[in-house]
Amino acid sequence: MNVAIVKYNAGNTQSVIYALNRLGVEPVVSDEPEVLQSADKVIFPGVGEASTAMSYLKARGLDTVIKNLRQPVLGICIGLQLLCQHSEENNTTCMGIFDVAVRRFQPSEEQKNILKVPQVGWNNLFDMQSPLFAGISAQDAYVYFVHSFYAELSPYTIAKANYCLDFSAALHKDNFYAIQFHAEKSGAVGAKILDNFLRL
Repeated sequence: MNVAIVKYNAGNTQSVIYALNRLGVEPVVSDEPEVLQSADKVIFPGVGEASTAMSYLKARGLDTVIKNLRQPVLGICIGLQLLCQHSEENNTTCMGIFDVAVRRFQPSEEQKNILKVPQVGWNNLFDMQSPLFAGISAQDAYVYFVHSFYAELSPYTIAKANYCLDFSAALHKDNFYAIQFHAEKSGAVGAKILDNFLRL
């Protein structure tokens, strides 16, 4: 299987490569349009800041390339957020594949003593509704998050998590899938989700 990882101004690519290697896949990391377009699956991961990442994508025309992909695409963490309409992080216009706003966590006065921003650590998924989560039971669905911003709930939501409020832990529209958590750092559950994506 030909799997491409989008190369752009965001970190954490190596962890995704290692996770795919454990599944028997040797991905190609590229910012070349023809490489991304010819791949069987495309993964759009990242850790970073929204406006900087979008500027990098736009400067190389990768925002248009990604939007026009027809094979299954998986956004991870900031990859999910950049596939949305707009992020409150530096007032960034994103790619708009999902008509969803990305907002900063704002703990209430009662929550501030126990919920810190960013959310860092393990949290459980619920309301999972996608082949992406095949074979994962609700009681086992713990995954690893690192984020200060979240995608609002929407008709595209295929899994939820709660931190300050319920938010979209995963989104789906057409051939685009996206997860807020780091599947590549989520142990056996994350590996199963990546494997399910590769099998779509």
